[in-house]
Amino acid sequence: MAKRDFYEILNVRKDASQDEIKKSYRQLARKYHPDVNPGDDGAEERFKEISEAYQVLSDDQKRAVYDRYGHEAPSGGFGFDDFGFGGFTDIFDMFFGGARAGGQRRREPARGRDLQIEVQISFRDAAFGKEIELDVPSLESCSKCDGTGSKTKAGQVRCPTCGGTGEIRKAKQTVFGQMVNVSTCPECRGMGTTIQDPCPACAGSGLARGKKKLKVSVPAGIDSGQRLRLSGEGEPGERGAPKGDLYVTVIILEHEFFKRDGQDVFCEVPISFVQAVLGDEIDIPTLYGTEKIRINPGTQTGTVYRLREKGFPHLRGYHKGDQHVLVRIVTPTKLNAVQKKKLQEFAEAGGEEIRQPQKKLFGKIKELFI
Repeated sequence: MAKRDFYEILNVRKDASQDEIKKSYRQLARKYHPDVNPGDDGAEERFKEISEAYQVLSDDQKRAVYDRYGHEAPSGGFGFDDFGFGGFTDIFDMFFGGARAGGQRRREPARGRDLQIEVQISFRDAAFGKEIELDVPSLESCSKCDGTGSKTKAGQVRCPTCGGTGEIRKAKQTVFGQMVNVSTCPECRGMGTTIQDPCPACAGSGLARGKKKLKVSVPAGIDSGQRLRLSGEGEPGERGAPKGDLYVTVIILEHEFFKRDGQDVFCEVPISFVQAVLGDEIDIPTLYGTEKIRINPGTQTGTVYRLREKGFPHLRGYHKGDQHVLVRIVTPTKLNAVQKKKLQEFAEAGGEEIRQPQKKLFGKIKELFI
């Protein structure tokens, strides 16, 4: 698939200033960052595309070559990514002889991998927050070699394959001058050093498997599926490089009485026929204790009462949601003779025919077909 124009990706003009390019990049990077769009592969690819475009257009020399040749060289024989590790940097090696400060491009030790773990908490803990303890399986720096991978300090030596540069260069003469293909050294993986006496405890990896206990503060108001980031609690990096991060996905268990929608809480409360007709004052369970609500006389089933500020708190503490109480009238299924007689007397006293509502309904339906 053909690559999109870098200016189009960053949504800037071809004569845009560096400040305009930087501003647009920051806006797009915030929008499509993987942390903001967890699980969205499309956003992740877009973020990579934006980063690649900014890497080129933010560098005046790289931008000049891109403006002249686009994604392909004049001969059509190579593209910017065809030379492996270096990308645009390889093109400058080709045209300008490969000179670089110090003559080396050693790869920095890779940052540690991020870890992910899932925890379940109760409905109430999600509302009020809780500190929980986690057992996290992880790779840790080897205690025997302090993460260096070498048994002794003298065991790390300059890589004989690349001479300590971390890269392999192969030059050839072309019509454009000397072209240099640069690739990562396979012996030292770009580190520039190799280990002559591997640590017996970690076999030279510098890492050891283990478990660690962590305390995590779950904030009040968190929603199911949200993630907490613990910086530096992931796996250690190569040879002392920074650790990755730990992401804790929170799953909230269902409650037998309450349901949640955002910051609001919903519940259903049964009342009797008599309470609905005559009205009453009833107790309602909430996250914060018992509250009383007044059932108005003549209340119909499906009526909703609202208790303000009895829902979940906002994560940033701005306000609380409300609790919505849906009233459901319970129709008695078993009546004794006395109860039946009283209900019949009640209907007759009001001039009500027991089948009257059905007669009215069928009368309306009949009118629709006339």
